[in-house]
Amino acid sequence: MDSANIRDRRKIQKPMGVPEIVVGRLPLYLRALSHLPEEVKAITSDELGNLLGISSAQIRKDLSYFGEFGKQGSGYEIDYLRQQLQQILQVDKQWPVALVGVGDLGQAILSYGGFQERGFYIDVAFDVDPQKFGKSFNDIQILPVSQMSKFIAEHELLIAIVAIPSSVAQMVADELVQAGVRAILNYAPVTLNVPEHVRVYHIDPAIGLQNMTYYL
Repeated sequence: MDSANIRDRRKIQKPMGVPEIVVGRLPLYLRALSHLPEEVKAITSDELGNLLGISSAQIRKDLSYFGEFGKQGSGYEIDYLRQQLQQILQVDKQWPVALVGVGDLGQAILSYGGFQERGFYIDVAFDVDPQKFGKSFNDIQILPVSQMSKFIAEHELLIAIVAIPSSVAQMVADELVQAGVRAILNYAPVTLNVPEHVRVYHIDPAIGLQNMTYYL
């Protein structure tokens, strides 16, 4: 996606005061709608709630922050609601993403085929291993971390995925933010400290397992 399109997306006005937990559920709604059979043209909030384990009242309340998308008695037109959610989440276009770290986890991320259909693609990868410099993995170029700041700034990349050891994650995050990154998907098992205007989403499978073992 070119820089002009990115700047256009920045200008989109969002409703004020939408709770973060509500925004976090919108991708779940979008995913559920995208997985429905093509012959299904409409869905009620009850039916969507049954698919997700979320109450129909909660779904209607979440969507009401952004407008009226359905009709009482007939539910939601699936194609229309899906398009509206894509626009709200700004994934109706493709977002280029930088990956930092091309170890086992990074290579698994590069091999994942589900990003593009959801509005993202890995544009470039960075690593510290000289043996990987100049090579490509799944047609994605691997560059030295020393070139990261310049590349990100010149290409106006706003999103990065961090798949590196925790010992260097904060230093890399600082450099990403300085280069202009405004959203970080963090696989490093450490909490990153970033300015308020930067969004960080942490993914730690061990924490997920620990949450589940509490209930076993």
